[in-house]
Amino acid sequence: MNDSSARHNPGRKSGGEVQHLRLKLLVFAALCALPLYGSLMLWLRAVSVIPLAAYGVVSVVAFFLYWSDKRKARADTWRTPENVLHAVELAGGWPGALLAQQVFRHKTRKVSFQLVFWLIVLMHQVFWIDQLFLGANLLAFF
Repeated sequence: MNDSSARHNPGRKSGGEVQHLRLKLLVFAALCALPLYGSLMLWLRAVSVIPLAAYGVVSVVAFFLYWSDKRKARADTWRTPENVLHAVELAGGWPGALLAQQVFRHKTRKVSFQLVFWLIVLMHQVFWIDQLFLGANLLAFF
């Protein structure tokens, strides 16, 4: 980020460092705990490796999509549609998306985007709480 962009975004540092790194890593680890534990339990019980693989692979895809979209935004070219970013997050790529948002400082200020993003993260948390602690009964209502 150059000096002029730092002037237009006074809350941002001009270097490539992530602000409040320790706190953000702690939040990231806490958010990943349930999905990771649930996915590992499914794999270790020989039920399915798909959730574990999906979170990993789709997170890498999400990270790459955010990187690509940020690059395209700077070049003022065709962008990745937000619904594509959200679909990848919903498919299990939200951890990669969360990392990419911080690393690339991308999509962090658009409130409507962040609202949908955090609803997706919440949905994943509720799913794993239901699977691990409520016997998958909560989702039976839907």
